[in-house]
Order: sequence, then structure tokens, then C-alpha cells
Amino acid sequence: MAVTVHPVCSHLSSFHPVRTRLTTRPVSRKFGANSVRCDGSIETQRVTVKNGNDSLDICRVLNGMWQTSGGWGRIDRNDAVEAMLRYADAGLSTFDMADHYGPAEDLYGIFINRVRRERPPEFVDKVRGLTKWVPPPVKMTSNFVRESINVSRKRMDVAALDMLQFHWWDYSNTGYLDALKHLTDLKEEGKIKTVALTNFDTERLQIILENEIPVVSNQVQHSIVDMRPQQKMAELCQLTGVKLITYGTVMGGLLSEKFLDTNIAIPFSAPPLNTPSLQKYKRMVDAWGGWSLFQTLLRTLKTVATKHGVSIPTVAVKYVLDQPAVAGSMVGVRLGLSEHINDSNAVFSLVLDEDDVNSIQEVLKKGKDLLRVIGDCGDEYRRA
Repeated sequence: MAVTVHPVCSHLSSFHPVRTRLTTRPVSRKFGANSVRCDGSIETQRVTVKNGNDSLDICRVLNGMWQTSGGWGRIDRNDAVEAMLRYADAGLSTFDMADHYGPAEDLYGIFINRVRRERPPEFVDKVRGLTKWVPPPVKMTSNFVRESINVSRKRMDVAALDMLQFHWWDYSNTGYLDALKHLTDLKEEGKIKTVALTNFDTERLQIILENEIPVVSNQVQHSIVDMRPQQKMAELCQLTGVKLITYGTVMGGLLSEKFLDTNIAIPFSAPPLNTPSLQKYKRMVDAWGGWSLFQTLLRTLKTVATKHGVSIPTVAVKYVLDQPAVAGSMVGVRLGLSEHINDSNAVFSLVLDEDDVNSIQEVLKKGKDLLRVIGDCGDEYRRA
């Protein structure tokens, strides 16, 4: 998830190393008899995240709709919906959005009604709309939570949200547990199919599970450059079965041929960093190791991509999908402005061999440990 309420990562260049232990608190090996255990059965193109009787199958490459919120070009409603239909027709039928992503939920509502009218029932059954709720820091009463979720249900024109991914700004306010319990009640009422998280760290994920809240996934920033989820989060996820859904996997487009062999320090010698996502992930590159090392990574990825007849973004997504606990990876879509359907579908047939992985890891060893620089998953949103 990319949160647009506050500026993100603008402070990375001034980060001082954080002394972070691999586990902030010991990972409990024992959960109560009623505690949460999720299981995921992964096929080539789709994955099922499951917790008890709650389950949802999604496409492993998700269409991220942060780009509809402004800053990537004007979105025409009709063109956007037509583009969503093309993605779904190509098998890329899972869309990720949020309550604050501009018109994203409204576009999904128009889209899903077109699907219901113009596609067969078995097609409708494969379409998924995942949304997020990013509430203000107020008291999480049952009525407040219910009313907030009803807004998304109405905008998306669905009786039940396929997945509600919950974000919380301030861990010192334990109201997040109240909110999640109310969301679980709404799930039991049939208004939400699955409850999930976004941008929670390992310690809070463990607390949530110990409180027997049945989350099925945690959406976090994860790319070849940002491997933080594999250092702490993945261990707990493998123990409990909670899955990771990743965003920032192609770093807003930085992980592409477009930025190969460019020098952004020289005016007009590189494509402009003219979108919120490009600016955000450029700061991540700076925190990791700088533009020169990033070019080394891009050249390595290009060699792998050429070997397999695919693109750099396809390799970047596949590398993350192959990581432990990862169920799906987000690729942002600029609906009606540009498309990458072929690159996304190429992920499913790509197999990275040992030489490919080793060559990538040799470059990654030269970068900084972002867990020490930034902190655990989601800490980039909570550091002053």
C-alpha cells in the first residue's frame, strides 16, 4: 500500500542507522488453541489466502490503483474502466485500492457492474477488489468502523468487501486492536470476506495474532532493493501462515529499461522523476546504496531478462514472488494512460535459475541493510 495522507520517505536521506534486533520481541512458537493459523495454496497464477473458514483466491500479480489518486496524469473514467476490463480479460483480475486513492473505489464499482452485465458468471467469480481503510486517530467504536466500511461497500457496489486491509498510524494508541475486532465482527456479519493488514510491523503482527484476530495477509513494501520483509516479517509469516502482499515491487518504474544506463545527476540525461512513486522510490535507492549501485543492479537484471526474453520489471516481480511468505505482488496501473499486461503475464511462465538468483544477490550484498537504516516494515510511515 502506498499511503498518500502524509509525505512518505522524504527524510530517508537524513536517516541514521537504527539498532534493530532481528526480532523486537521473541517470536512465540506456541499460540493458543483458538489462535490464528492461515494457509496458502499457491498455483502458477493464483493463490488462496486462508484462515479457518475465511478464504480468498487472488491473482499473484495485482493491479495497484494508487495511480488513480492524482500525480500520474489525468484519469478519464471511461478509459480507466475499459482498461480494467482489458486487464481482467487477460487474467489479471485482482485490483488493489484504498479509501483515499481518489476515485479508485468508485471506478471499481463501475467496472464490476460492467463485468456483471457483460461477462459470464464464472468470469465474475474470478474478479477481486481489495481495498484498504486508513482511519484517523479517533476512538474506534463499532458504529464508526461500521459506517466507514459501509462507505467503501457503497462506492465499490458490493455486498461484501473481498478483502479489507487495515492501516494504523500510531502504535502507542492500541485502538488498532479495537478496530480489528470490530472489523472481525463485520466479517462475521458477511460485510467483509477477509480481514488483512497493511504496513504493520512484525511485533504488532504478532500481537494481533495473539489477540486471535484472523488476519490473512499483511501488505508491505518489498522489492529487490527493499528486502526488509525477509529479515523479520517472513519468519513470523511462515510460522503462522499469514501471507505477504507486496507493493513497490518495481519501484514506481525505476526497475525498468527506461532508467538503465542513465545519470540523473546530469540534467535531461534521464527520464524525469515526475510521479509520486518515482520520487518516493528514488529516495529508497538513495538510502540503499545510490544511483551508481542501482545501475549495476539494473544491468544485472537486464542480463537476466535478456536471457529469458522478458523485461526488467518481469524479473523484478518474479524475484519477489519467489521469496518466502509472498502470496502476491503489486504492479501499479495507470489506467487509460499506459499498460503492461504482457509484462505482468510473463511473470507466470518465468523461472529464475540458480545462476540468475546468484547474480542478483551478488549485487544486493553491496547495498545497505535497510532494516537498520529505516526499521521494520511500515516504519517509513512512522518515523519522524
